[in-house]
Amino acid sequence: MSPGQGTFDASTLRELVRDDRVHRRVYTDPDVFALEMDRLWGYAWIYVGHESQVPKPGAFLTTTLGAQPVIMVRDHDERIHVLHNRCAHKGAKVATAPCGQTSVLRCPYHGWSYNLDGSLNTVPHSVGFEGTGFNPDSTAFHLSPVARVARYEGFVFAQLHDSGVTLEAFLGDTRRTIDNVLDRSPTGKVSIAGPCLPYLHDCNWKMFVENLNDAVHPMVAHASVGAACREYMEVHKPDAPPTEAEIIFPFGSSYEFFDKMGVTALPHGHSYMGGKSSIHSSYPDIPGYYDSLVDRHGEEKTKEVLSQNRHNTTVYPSFTLKDAIQALRIVRPISVDRTLIETYHLQLDGAPEALLHRTITYSRLINSPASMVGPDDWDCYTRIQEGLGSHGTDWVYLGRHLGRDQVDGEATTALGTSDLSARNQFRAWLQYMTAHAADGYGP
Repeated sequence: MSPGQGTFDASTLRELVRDDRVHRRVYTDPDVFALEMDRLWGYAWIYVGHESQVPKPGAFLTTTLGAQPVIMVRDHDERIHVLHNRCAHKGAKVATAPCGQTSVLRCPYHGWSYNLDGSLNTVPHSVGFEGTGFNPDSTAFHLSPVARVARYEGFVFAQLHDSGVTLEAFLGDTRRTIDNVLDRSPTGKVSIAGPCLPYLHDCNWKMFVENLNDAVHPMVAHASVGAACREYMEVHKPDAPPTEAEIIFPFGSSYEFFDKMGVTALPHGHSYMGGKSSIHSSYPDIPGYYDSLVDRHGEEKTKEVLSQNRHNTTVYPSFTLKDAIQALRIVRPISVDRTLIETYHLQLDGAPEALLHRTITYSRLINSPASMVGPDDWDCYTRIQEGLGSHGTDWVYLGRHLGRDQVDGEATTALGTSDLSARNQFRAWLQYMTAHAADGYGP
């Protein structure tokens, strides 16, 4: 247990989250952040990467599960492992490159090397350990695997602690978003295209995750870019609007537009906006793409596949995916007020290159530090983080459309401008944070 965590028993944590508000400490307290890394990020299924990022034996990817550095690597038997990135000798990170290809994982400090499954390979000058109790066959001297690893349709998730919940049960209805992405591929295959687009945010990780399905801020935070796009279209009146205008234009939509999109909350803190319509649903057809899907699915199934438009399917707490634009963003918490967001692009095998180009263009315009939309959000997150340092009031209010939800089985729906998704996230947050509170672990 980290310093200060002992002050957060279950009753204290419940005082931080109410039905319609949360205490500012959930965003600003380093001890709350440390507890989250253990109880929430330790027990939820956290997205690690896609199997296409480790395409052959020896391929590896370095990343984090919460605050824990890990390595995802494919071994010679084609198995994918997620290992703690910590040498069993002196604790140095064994791999620091974002990705690469290797035959063994070798520590740069004393040269201990490990096989691709994490087992110890060699120890230089091992004579010095004779008679000391050192046993190279003991797992204590191997790279430790994380508690659990599972894949869904090529997307790799892991847990630091075994929650007992299967990955498929955890994903629930969000699997339909992943399924839809694969259905949009003319061959049923997808892969990660190129490296990530990183964006460092000066805020708590929850601010970004809450904003994913916040449909009230675009009309304010993104008003200037929306107005500029509309003015361009009115002045130039192009016969064929440029892709950039088609992408940016919906960010200037009305409250009514987003209300009609709707928002859906799911178990485990997951959510999405839209379903049949989203800010992407009016994009024009790309020549040849529809026909390639008909060749695979037939016309009826193709229309069904393309009719699904889920905006920002959020797999709480670490992962968000767009089905219509094939972009995914990964949340990497660094500290209580710093978060790295990694944007990746999925290439649909057999689809026209123009489809991938549109996805990358979307990220360049919306998700990049140099984009026309992302810096608006960054500015708001930074203002919130700084503003919550004020003692003016202790609470953040999340009561928009409270009590107007519609429940259908495990799904709860509301108007798009509802705070439903944020309230749903904090219900899951409280469940993780209070389960097994006495021993410092999560559910």
